[in-house]
Amino acid sequence: MTETILQTRQLGKRYGKRWAVKNLNLEVCRGDVFGFLGPNGAGKSTTIRMILSLIKPTEGETEIFGHRLKTYRSEALRRVGGIVEKPDFYQYLSAYKNLEIIGMLSNGVDHKRISEVLDLVGLSDRAGDRVKTYSHGMKQRLGIAQALVSDPELVILDEPTNGLDPQGMKEVRDLIIHLSRDRKKTIILSSHLLNEIEMVANRMAIIHKGELAVQGDVNALLNEGDKCVILQAEPRQKVLSILKRRKKILKGITEKEGKFEVIMDFAFIPELNRSLVGAGVQVKALIPRRSLENLFLSMTENAV
Repeated sequence: MTETILQTRQLGKRYGKRWAVKNLNLEVCRGDVFGFLGPNGAGKSTTIRMILSLIKPTEGETEIFGHRLKTYRSEALRRVGGIVEKPDFYQYLSAYKNLEIIGMLSNGVDHKRISEVLDLVGLSDRAGDRVKTYSHGMKQRLGIAQALVSDPELVILDEPTNGLDPQGMKEVRDLIIHLSRDRKKTIILSSHLLNEIEMVANRMAIIHKGELAVQGDVNALLNEGDKCVILQAEPRQKVLSILKRRKKILKGITEKEGKFEVIMDFAFIPELNRSLVGAGVQVKALIPRRSLENLFLSMTENAV
């Protein structure tokens, strides 16, 4: 039976008249890599701050490892590690010394554990260097080391790839997969990038304007509902004529900003492409997009 290790119930945070998070119900199970998605400003960091007891909720509650956070804060957070937004360090101290200080605040961590964590995030060869000499990517990895130093069962990472180049993002993804698969950690990964979550998470939730939009199994969510193909091709009239003749495989056609949005089964994409090219149509783009991508992109594009 799947064990729920974190649950929020009607969790909300209000600043004045504005709700940053409202009526949020999340459920994270043991072993999950749980993707927590939303555009910038959607309420992800506020939610994580409430879960880590850095700010008090206006309403609702959080339960971690069977302990209500409001009543049993110490017991609830004992097996949790996390970073929120930009990790902070003592810039003039070494990475090793920074982790040593964090270890002391966590009831003591031995030198072996500190060395192990630095090796895990790929910073062993720079352990003695001052943090002020670190690149942005190295500081992000040190932030993850900071979250791991007490060997928590639940690791919460808020935008850990933010600002990284593609290679840095890959390194962080690989580390998350390793922590989940080989170290048996449960991970909550906050991000505003759907493809990043799709590559590492098994379950996810999307938050928009502080409220839950959808939650569930990643594969199920990505493949359910109507599937849309974005088609950019010329000449317009010939494209429209061909699309209208293929009604058996097309469930809907919408023209928007010089492109066609076609609702169809992705299995028929090669057949549609052959029809267009065979008729002399210049196909510039033919992009499959699943229903969840449409939902998430609409949130991102409309975010202020």
